[in-house]
Amino acid sequence: MAKTLTIIFGILLALLGFLGFVSNPLIGANAMFAADAMHNSIHIILGAILLIVAFWASESSAFWLKVMGAVVFLLGLIGILTIPSTGGSLLGIANTNGSSDWFHLIFGVALFAAGMYSKDTMSSGMPPMSSTPSNPGRMM
Repeated sequence: MAKTLTIIFGILLALLGFLGFVSNPLIGANAMFAADAMHNSIHIILGAILLIVAFWASESSAFWLKVMGAVVFLLGLIGILTIPSTGGSLLGIANTNGSSDWFHLIFGVALFAAGMYSKDTMSSGMPPMSSTPSNPGRMM
């Protein structure tokens, strides 16, 4: 389940990043969700990281969903606390606005929750550990 959610969120982040490079009223420099080229590139990179984890390290999918969720949430929180709702530069790196910051808060919570409530493929398939040996090896 974690691998599937990691793929879904990875694709969503990458698509949001690519959408920001196309002129549209939703995501872009003068759009509802303010995003400059750096902001869009960060979305693409984060999406690529999630996709790489899902396909090459799927046993870590839940962990990476939680990490990405915490990072995205914190960036949204920093944006809400430090940038006016009309927009500005987040940490001097990427342009954002109030709508984008609130989206990051919600998306970060969704990522973190997906990581918390999903099972990794490796951990769910492990047999339970026993404290006693199955064959004590008695001497007769």
